[in-house]
Amino acid sequence: MSISGRSLRLVFPAKQQVHTETGDLPPLQAGEVLVRTQFSLMSTGTENIVFNRLFDPGTHWDNWVKYPFYPGYSAVGIVEGSEAPAFKPGDRVAARANHQSRFVKPGDECYPIPEDLSFEQALWFALAKIAWHGARAADYKLGDSVLIVGAGPIGQMSIRWARAAGATTILVVDAAPERMALATAGGASAVIPLPIDQAREAVLAANANRLPRVVIDTTGNAEVFTAALGLADQYGKVVILGDTGRPASQKLSSDVMMRGITIVGVHDGHNTAEWNCASISRLFFTLASTGRFPVEGLKTHSFQPEDCAKAYETANRDRMKTMGIVFDWSKES
Repeated sequence: MSISGRSLRLVFPAKQQVHTETGDLPPLQAGEVLVRTQFSLMSTGTENIVFNRLFDPGTHWDNWVKYPFYPGYSAVGIVEGSEAPAFKPGDRVAARANHQSRFVKPGDECYPIPEDLSFEQALWFALAKIAWHGARAADYKLGDSVLIVGAGPIGQMSIRWARAAGATTILVVDAAPERMALATAGGASAVIPLPIDQAREAVLAANANRLPRVVIDTTGNAEVFTAALGLADQYGKVVILGDTGRPASQKLSSDVMMRGITIVGVHDGHNTAEWNCASISRLFFTLASTGRFPVEGLKTHSFQPEDCAKAYETANRDRMKTMGIVFDWSKES
């Protein structure tokens, strides 16, 4: 057992407040590793719901978000110390860690990064893992058709999983045209830069006058849900991948009963013994390192930790123009 030292980290002390603080790290125990962070990725959907408290009382969000709140769950870095036999100093790893300069994790919660994958490519592993659960719920078939609503970070990951799974018609609807080039690069067969309630005719035109079998709502916007139900084919499936803070605002339509629509909710925590953080991360790394899950170009902004207030201001003010917002810890000791 050894002393791990101190770490600079981001903290939300209250609603719409963020700053850095320095805290002690726990001693390194058997089976654990100490990692010096190089980059961490903001989850703009989750973190802005938390930052702005955009959730109703009594929801799981309300039970989770207590102050001080330490945001972030996607980090990559270099092993500094190891009491885990699988790791040695100098190894490159990814882990579900907060935005902080150094962290201690059990070795089995750290995932080796392949040599041919950069830190900034590997950084997408956590959001890719969340979107993988949506792909699994969709149960894609070769040649399948899917409509992905929302081309933000989770939507971009969903596009790439649909492509990797063999879907041939991958439609993307988002009112922000700035996001569409990245959607096309990720495998979208057609992009529709319209609000979802205005997209029906364009969806039909892009899919041989049929609605897609699967609709994946990645937005976390409760108002999108009803429109999504109307865009799945008869006996089709709507996967709710974006987790809204106001679920009571999501309203069913007559499509559910009259057209036999299946609704499946998906969450980051839906892990199994076979499919979990470790196994999905390995799959993502394999596909990304062989070019079958392209993530180049997804980073749009980079901030030093001390500029965290500006980072969250940017995420709120320019949400439609942001994609990957990265904190660069590489200069922190």
